[in-house]
Amino acid sequence: METFFITVTVFLVLIISLPLFRVLRGPTVFDRLLAISTIGSKTIGLICLLGISFGRLDMFVDIVLAYAILNFIGGIAVARYFDLKTSSNE
Repeated sequence: METFFITVTVFLVLIISLPLFRVLRGPTVFDRLLAISTIGSKTIGLICLLGISFGRLDMFVDIVLAYAILNFIGGIAVARYFDLKTSSNE
């Protein structure tokens, strides 16, 4: 069972590295914002797997909820900032 979790964790890390390319070389700011949100979503799954492997899923669910809320609020704040910035330039 431990090899299953290690395999899934490695797979998730590889999946997280794909949007990292979009963050570094994205053509627009909104593409980068979407990639950062994708990385945050995949990280939530990674933290849940970490909680299962440690046998303390109840503690890690609290961490995941806090991380998800921060990820959501941060994404909304950055999108609103750039929306206001681009609308003032028009």
